[in-house]
Amino acid sequence: MLSREAILSALSQVEDPDLKKDLVTLGMIEKLEITDKVVSFDLILTTPACPMKDMLVNACKTAIKYMVDQEAIINIRVDSRVSQNVRPNNVLPNVKHVIAVASGKGGVGKSTLSATLALGLSHLGAKVGLLDADIYGPSVPTLFNVHVSPQMIEVDGKQRMLPVESHGLKLLSIGFMTAPGQAVVWRGPMISSAFKQFIHDVEWGDLDYLIVDLPPGTGDVQITLAQQAPLTGVVVVTTPQEMALADARRAIDMFSLDSIAKPIIGVVENMSYFIPSDAPDKKYHVFGEGGGQKLASEYGLNFLGELPLNPEIGKNADSGKWDFNNDNLKPYLAVAQEIARRISIMGNS
Repeated sequence: MLSREAILSALSQVEDPDLKKDLVTLGMIEKLEITDKVVSFDLILTTPACPMKDMLVNACKTAIKYMVDQEAIINIRVDSRVSQNVRPNNVLPNVKHVIAVASGKGGVGKSTLSATLALGLSHLGAKVGLLDADIYGPSVPTLFNVHVSPQMIEVDGKQRMLPVESHGLKLLSIGFMTAPGQAVVWRGPMISSAFKQFIHDVEWGDLDYLIVDLPPGTGDVQITLAQQAPLTGVVVVTTPQEMALADARRAIDMFSLDSIAKPIIGVVENMSYFIPSDAPDKKYHVFGEGGGQKLASEYGLNFLGELPLNPEIGKNADSGKWDFNNDNLKPYLAVAQEIARRISIMGNS
């Protein structure tokens, strides 16, 4: 018999494989309606980037048909609700998750990963902002081909900056406030002050994720971020070779210090391999193999994926043109999904 109790009992047998609890207990079933043979409900995922959406939908349909009524007509509306991160001092109160992208050294593709992570999460349906915190070497203006100054608005009697909107993202960079190519010659205290403004004096609005592209190293911006922002966690970027791994270890060690102690979401290995366009069956590990996996294992961290060395991605980065329906960006989309998945697990553990 099609009853509310019978449907919920069946759905309570469907478990989220990451969260290890059933969908009813997790509160993922909403607006259940039954009319004759038609069962309709909302399946609320913990992230729009959920890689197991189709599997969960099929599992729900199978459970109802097998345990309740083979003839049932099942309509499942899939939506998502990113859980709010617990945050002190009401800093960035409308931003659910702040994700820092860090590396111990420059040249490993950290800014490109930050941009593609933001774009990938947005492509999957999330509301996303990207803060370019690399004060000395801002990349966002080039990565998105945006060269405009942020507007100022008054909120509660205080002047606040509005992020620049482009590619479905909210963007902010010191590069929007300087002439193209102009060097930023500031001492450490000025860097920290500018970054505090980016956190406290910007009207970011409602966001599921704010991606923070950190400068390389372990300096003022990293410390200020850890002290001032409600950081969900850090993604560490490396390339396979030992020199990059040594610097990535320093970044991990910094965020593991008792005085900072921020969660490491995991490690991404960039420039992992090269596949020639004229020989797609061949894969060359130009900078070595397995370094990122080794680093993750060494620290007991999640390995979030490998990204290729692809000239087309370099062209995208230089021109500010991104199309996530392009096969070249599928590895980046997969990494974005994995990061969203890991954050969901962290928030529900």
